[in-house]
Amino acid sequence: MKREGSQGLMAFWADIEPANLLRFQEWHNCEHIPERISIPGFNLGRRYRGIGEAPSFLMFYETDAASVFASDAYMARLNDPTPWTQEALTYFRNPSRNIYSLLAETGQAAPMEAPYIRTFRFNMAEDAVSRLSQEWLPSVGAMAGVYRVRLYAVDEEISGIMTSERQIYGGGPGQQRYLAMIESERSDNGGEAGALTEAVDLFAESFWLEIALHPSS
Repeated sequence: MKREGSQGLMAFWADIEPANLLRFQEWHNCEHIPERISIPGFNLGRRYRGIGEAPSFLMFYETDAASVFASDAYMARLNDPTPWTQEALTYFRNPSRNIYSLLAETGQAAPMEAPYIRTFRFNMAEDAVSRLSQEWLPSVGAMAGVYRVRLYAVDEEISGIMTSERQIYGGGPGQQRYLAMIESERSDNGGEAGALTEAVDLFAESFWLEIALHPSS
């Protein structure tokens, strides 16, 4: 059942070595996403495949609030990974995982799920972020083929929690405080990184949809 109104996001970027690709996809499709979206407060799990120089995968979960990612139910899963999860996490290379809270959004979710997504990870002065919300988001959201644009800020405390899973894959939070996500129907739309003139430490990356799952009820 599709749920709207999510305020929390966990976004995880990682490369996967080609020899382990199918095993990773089987695990993520058949065990991991179904397990995660069964946790109270989880509304959606998606995985996107990187285009060009982007990381191999962007995996993310949407929740009622960022605090869901510090809940007892979620922590219990992170600190008691299944044998298959313990195996799969060793495949991750260059992992970066952050927990975010929604700051602003414009547009509507795609009728099913957006086939393409463009992400911008960056740092920026707070006054510039306010202008970004008021000017850049609406202008990109008005572009033909764009479904929705969302802007997030990292929750540093929750992102930094050490867990048994994190000890396996060895990564941690990224260095960028803000994340903009543009959901669109085509790979050639979704804004230009050059428009973020006041952003620093910028990573602009595009991905196409591999899988999306919603809770059953």
